[in-house]
Amino acid sequence: MGSETAKRLRVVVLGGGTAGWMTAAGIARLLPDLANVQLVESEDIGIVGVGEATLPHIRGFVERLGIDEAAFMKATHATYKLGIDFRDFGRIGESYIHPFGSFGEELRGVGFHHYWLELHRQGLARPLGEYSLAVAAAQANRFRPPSLDSSLGSTYGYAYQFDATLFGPFMREFGVSIGVERHEGVVTSVERDAETGDVRALCLRDGQRIEGDLFVDCSGFRSVLLGQELAVDWEDWIHWLPCDRAAAMPCTHATEDLRPYTTATAMPAGWRWQIPLQHRMGNGYVFSSAHLDEDAACEAIRTSAEGTPLAEPRILRFRPGRRAQSWSHNVIGVGLASGFLEPLESTSIYLAQMAITYLIELFPQDGTIDPRDRDEFNRMVDMEYDRVRDFLILHYHATTRDDSEFWNHVRTMTVPDSLADKLELWRKAGRIEKYSDGLFYDASWIAAYVGQGLLPERYDPRPALGDPAQLARAAERLHEAIAQEVAAMPDHRAFLLREAARIAEAA
Repeated sequence: MGSETAKRLRVVVLGGGTAGWMTAAGIARLLPDLANVQLVESEDIGIVGVGEATLPHIRGFVERLGIDEAAFMKATHATYKLGIDFRDFGRIGESYIHPFGSFGEELRGVGFHHYWLELHRQGLARPLGEYSLAVAAAQANRFRPPSLDSSLGSTYGYAYQFDATLFGPFMREFGVSIGVERHEGVVTSVERDAETGDVRALCLRDGQRIEGDLFVDCSGFRSVLLGQELAVDWEDWIHWLPCDRAAAMPCTHATEDLRPYTTATAMPAGWRWQIPLQHRMGNGYVFSSAHLDEDAACEAIRTSAEGTPLAEPRILRFRPGRRAQSWSHNVIGVGLASGFLEPLESTSIYLAQMAITYLIELFPQDGTIDPRDRDEFNRMVDMEYDRVRDFLILHYHATTRDDSEFWNHVRTMTVPDSLADKLELWRKAGRIEKYSDGLFYDASWIAAYVGQGLLPERYDPRPALGDPAQLARAAERLHEAIAQEVAAMPDHRAFLLREAARIAEAA
């Protein structure tokens, strides 16, 4: 009975790149006694390779797999990321940073933003971002890892900005080193069980036949197994997220400054990104093809990008939405094969990582797939996509811009009921919907609401009961403490050079 319980499933991952090698490495490292992992990829099939910015969750994934952070950053020319600077989204000329950290701290059960709203009403508040250590450090181009205690220095996190074309190969080398068996080849046909409809094997162009018990589709937008073979429906969200193209163009750095944050600047038909890596600047224009043609988008990124172009713009085409089920039969979609919601909040790699995490938690323990685990996986993945979708829509919908057809559309469109409820809760009570699972908690929503000029009609009345002068002094002490913390941090570039020197000495 024990040997049957410990049966090792044959897991076949279709597709390399970021999602494929993260999946293969994650299963091989974390479930070594439950799975044998094979990965099929072809050098003839390119990877998207543009998603250069991440969210803090990837740090846990890298650490959990036992990957040395400094070595990973060196291999991918990575920089640190403290948040995203949004420019011109609420109004032209205004900006705010969505930080990977908190604003102030809760006091007597009341969130800091309620105290800030009261100070703001009285004309005594600084801009909200000045009460966030992550925002202040980002604006000063300074960085050091957060402290591990409960001090002010622990109130932020960080992510990475890296060269996505190098991350996949890095994960491939790591995956192969821990036992993932790699197959080079292109799938020409798929064998399925006549009774159950499960996938049994992948047949490759060179005659190889790769059998498996569980298949993970990481074939990108093509979605070879989940979308093409199993014909799982696609839920199209372009009516809420109209951007469906990106024109990407790398450039040299225009200045010596190396910003520890990503920049998103609103444009007439979408927005453009700037992502600072150690060796270059990533640039791109995410736009709606219904409002701008591809040639015009390429010209717009050429004229707006800073630095010297290192290549001509290349166009990426996508459709925002997700599969109706990310796990169907014995096939699980991870990454773009499952869904894509555009890169505005750097969620693409997170959504792949999230699916890998749920798969590991719900991995078949006895060699057979429990439909209840499959249903729970789909429920959790759907929930994540829905919450990310709502947060992205908020950035477009919460605006006063009326300077283009695109912004008029997103400002006036009907939003999902789930987002409408969140907006109503904020407007009427200054509250954020509470949930224990999923992405983007209070500080993220507060940053976007306040940053885009959406202040609530009411908020918690308790801050108004105290002495306003005392409240203002407490807020000013917090601001001064943040300034002192930032002053003690090294410059972002200097910190990276120090880490590079440490790695060189260790080698």
